[in-house]
Amino acid sequence: MPKKFRRVVTGHTPEGKSRVIFDGPGGRVGGTDQLRITDLWVTDRMPGSNAGNADDGDRDLQLEPPRNGTIFRVAEFEPNAGDTPEQAAKAAAALFQDIQGTHSQFDTSRHPQMHRTASIDYIVILSGRLTLMLDEGDVELGPYDTVIQRGTNHAWVNKGPETVVLAAALVYADPL
Repeated sequence: MPKKFRRVVTGHTPEGKSRVIFDGPGGRVGGTDQLRITDLWVTDRMPGSNAGNADDGDRDLQLEPPRNGTIFRVAEFEPNAGDTPEQAAKAAAALFQDIQGTHSQFDTSRHPQMHRTASIDYIVILSGRLTLMLDEGDVELGPYDTVIQRGTNHAWVNKGPETVVLAAALVYADPL
């Protein structure tokens, strides 16, 4: 069951006073039955801008942040330990198509969701257990574990019985 993430975004009145401009579910949601992504906020330049009151979470989903930009995202991974290789490949193809990420799949020989992005990602596991697959080895992760994902080929696999939730800040980085 998809979670409803509450998003509180602050802004300014015309007089420069602070206020809440958005409070409630927000951002764009997408993905597949196996993985749902909610992009809560996106910037398209560095430094970012605090001007205006536009909803910068209301953009088309994309795997990577814009050039010189950022994405703040939450992701929910459903259990998939029983998937056949064919089911996993079909789900991965649908996912990467939905989030404009088919270009990121360089070597999927270990897992159909293996991909490499032009970003540095700061990730915190909020609940559940998740396996980070790399070209050379796997890392088992649990609540409050953090990963600094530096543009390496990787996949996230939920081998457990419960939904995994993580939060991530993605920052554009020059591709390798």
